[in-house]
Amino acid sequence: MDRFEAMRTLLAAIDGGSLSAASRSLGVPLPTVSRRVSDLEAHLRAQLVVRTSRKLLLTEAGEAYVAACRRVLDELDAAERAATGEYRTPRGDMLITAPILFGRMHVEPVVLDFLKAYPEINVRLALSDHVLDLVETHVDLAVRIGPLPDSRLKATRLGAVRWVTCASPAYLAARGAPQSLEALAGHDCIAFDRLSAGAVWLFRGDRKGGKAGQSETIAVPIRPRFAVDTADGAIDAALAGAGIARILSYQAATALADGRLVVVLEGAQPEPLPVHLVHLGQAIMPLKMRAFAEFATPRLRACLAHPPGA
Repeated sequence: MDRFEAMRTLLAAIDGGSLSAASRSLGVPLPTVSRRVSDLEAHLRAQLVVRTSRKLLLTEAGEAYVAACRRVLDELDAAERAATGEYRTPRGDMLITAPILFGRMHVEPVVLDFLKAYPEINVRLALSDHVLDLVETHVDLAVRIGPLPDSRLKATRLGAVRWVTCASPAYLAARGAPQSLEALAGHDCIAFDRLSAGAVWLFRGDRKGGKAGQSETIAVPIRPRFAVDTADGAIDAALAGAGIARILSYQAATALADGRLVVVLEGAQPEPLPVHLVHLGQAIMPLKMRAFAEFATPRLRACLAHPPGA
């Protein structure tokens, strides 16, 4: 039994959810996949997976073993990359992820310039407004907006973006601009589901009876007449006069600069959100990743310091 081959087969089955998925991803017959997993269990004298009609479930022993397999195979892959020169010359493939609109506006142009400078590197850019797990999805580098709860990540701060609450001039002419947070209850609002967390928006305001300059987070219920799961959709709805939207500054920069959207409640916006370039912090960072970080960091910092229309 080739133990490394068996370990890779087990991981392919777990990541794909079934032996059939592993068979397809590895390009080997299903009986071969099944035999490799069974041989591995026999070698370990332990049951690693429970086969159900719908998916594979890891046993307690299987969970510990799969975690160890990932570490071992990652180290083996790193050793092989080092032997082939990846740690001496920037080359190879990279997967980078970023939020959809930020990625289209800022990250993709930087990546395209990077590819011209480093002809031996290939980049796949995955744009998603959902946070991808860097380990499970094999992401090399990610642009993250907001706090970083994952302590495993090594982060380089690029800047910050702020929330803006805005609407079209036509909507404000018809309904008036809200003069207080309480007034939002009487307005049509556009909910951006991923970031607005339902029907509550968070603002900052002075504490009643507090010292001058003190503020606290205020949760304001809103009435979402329209909800959408992308920033583009929220901006389009606001431009169409559907109501008041709360979106991030870079998302609305062009529309605000040319007057198609107008900021309301500007003094009550919450604290800016940090923007970082993150990776898992390997013991030896491949040159391709280091090259991109050094290339992209000053350019993305400049984009955040001088957004479109600023």
